[in-house]
Amino acid sequence: MSRTQILAVSGILTGDRSRTRDLISYAVALAGVSGPAKLCFIPTAEGDNPAVVRWFEDAFGNDPAVDPTVLTLFTRPNVADVRSFLLEQDVVWVGGGSVVNLMAVWRAHGLPEILHECWQNGVVMAGQSAGSLCWHIGGPTDSFSGSLDAFSNGLGWLPWSNGVHDDLVDQPRRTTYRKLVASGALPPGYATEDGVGLHYVDGAFHEAVSVLPDARAWYVEASGEVEIVPRYLEKL
Repeated sequence: MSRTQILAVSGILTGDRSRTRDLISYAVALAGVSGPAKLCFIPTAEGDNPAVVRWFEDAFGNDPAVDPTVLTLFTRPNVADVRSFLLEQDVVWVGGGSVVNLMAVWRAHGLPEILHECWQNGVVMAGQSAGSLCWHIGGPTDSFSGSLDAFSNGLGWLPWSNGVHDDLVDQPRRTTYRKLVASGALPPGYATEDGVGLHYVDGAFHEAVSVLPDARAWYVEASGEVEIVPRYLEKL
C-alpha cells in the first residue's frame, strides 16, 4: 500500500491571499512525481462557482510543474468516469466554502469511497477551510446558520476535529472551537491560523507548515492546548 498524505490548510481570508497558491504548490511537491504533476481542483464547497474555477485556471494554467484539471459536480459531473479520472491524479485540492453542502453532494455522488481509494493509492489529498475540515471528524462551521455550530459528519479519515481560521484577533472560531472540544461536542484536534497547513502522513500528524510568518497551529483538547510552531515556507 502506498504512503498516504493529507495537507489540511486554513485559507487566507485577509492580506496576501495569493500565497494560497504557494500552499497548493507545496501539496504538489509532496506528491514527489517527475514531470508535470496531475493536479485536480474540486470546488464543490462553493457550488462549483465559475469565478473560483477561473482563479484556479489562471493560477495554474501556465505552470509547467502541473497538469491542472477541475472536477465539477453541478449540475452533473463534468467527466464521464469520476473514479478513473480521480485515480489518474497525483494531487487533489478541495476548495473552501460550505463543508455541510460539500459532504452532502460528495456522498450523493459516491465521492467518499472514490477519494478514499485514491488516497490509499498514494494520491495526495489536500484543501483549504472546508477542504481541510472534510478529512477530519469535523469542526466548527457556519454552514448551518449565521452562528458557529459543531459539524461532526466529516470523512473521519483523520480521527481528530479541526479548527480553521483559528486566529487570535477578531476571530470567534478560535473561542468556539475550544468550547466545543471542552464540552465534548467535538473530539480533541488540531487548529490552524490562516496560511497554516497540517501535513498528515499515514494517518498521523507529521508537521505544520505556513506561508505566513508568525502564524501558528495548536493541538486542542478539553484540558487545554499546545502551541505548534510551523515550518515557514519561503515563497514558491
